[in-house]
Amino acid sequence: MKAKLKMRSISLSDLLRQAETDEVVAGTKVLAVLESLPGTGKVRARKIMHEIGIAESRRIRGLGDQQRAALLERCDG
Repeated sequence: MKAKLKMRSISLSDLLRQAETDEVVAGTKVLAVLESLPGTGKVRARKIMHEIGIAESRRIRGLGDQQRAALLERCDG
């Protein structure tokens, strides 16, 4: 999954949609997902999460609707 993100063969919005039915994806930490996005390293991933108000320990299943929307607006361009 993280490799697919890195290679851009899956988008963040597709991944979030997949998390609704896939427990493995839903249990993945948001930080790990963001770090897998092209052009986003550890520092930038943490900065994005801090600005949106997402704890570093948060998993995808724990994201609220507003947090999902903010992540997509910020990272799925």
